[in-house]
Amino acid sequence: MLDAGVSQKRPTANMKHRQLRVNELVKRELSSIIAREINFEGVLVSVNAVDVTPDLKNAHVFVSILGSANGASVIDKLEAHRPILQAELSRHVVLKFTPHLIFHIDDSIERGARVLEILQDLEKNRDEDE
Repeated sequence: MLDAGVSQKRPTANMKHRQLRVNELVKRELSSIIAREINFEGVLVSVNAVDVTPDLKNAHVFVSILGSANGASVIDKLEAHRPILQAELSRHVVLKFTPHLIFHIDDSIERGARVLEILQDLEKNRDEDE
């Protein structure tokens, strides 16, 4: 018999683990689909992270760009190919819903490089002062 005050749909650690598995699966499959389906001239586009919402309706896809193209042109190309990418994703990943893909530029690599550069400058200045 169920207690009336206790909800049957409490979030558990398994739900979080499941969402992490879904994120990683979508990331892996989407990376390979993008590599097969879209040709970026002189640019390397990699999927760094995917964050699928708990209801599986949306997926925020964070991509990094290595090359001469600007981020806006890459995002525009990904947005133009979204229906194809979602269709391929639905064939490779079986989920209750195929998530709507929302693309974002991930500039964490540039920010990390900038932090390392600042730390190296501080180290040089400290050595010069001593």
